[in-house]
Amino acid sequence: MADLIKEIVTGLVETALKELLGKSHGRTPAKRKKRQIRSATTGRFAKKAARTKPASRRAAKPATKQVSRRRTTASRSKQRRR
Repeated sequence: MADLIKEIVTGLVETALKELLGKSHGRTPAKRKKRQIRSATTGRFAKKAARTKPASRRAAKPATKQVSRRRTTASRSKQRRR
């Protein structure tokens, strides 16, 4: 009985170690860094100028009122069962 428990525990530990060690290859995905602009005169990092959006080509549509859908009897009974 003790041998069986010992075998199960060692098997679990081995599989956990394999899983942990198998995934670490020492490679991590390259992380993107924001580029900073240096000032031409002072050489310090300068703040980026806020981009302005170009004038829209067409007028924006007014928001439409959201209309609630009527639920069917079947969908209402499904919700009651949950």
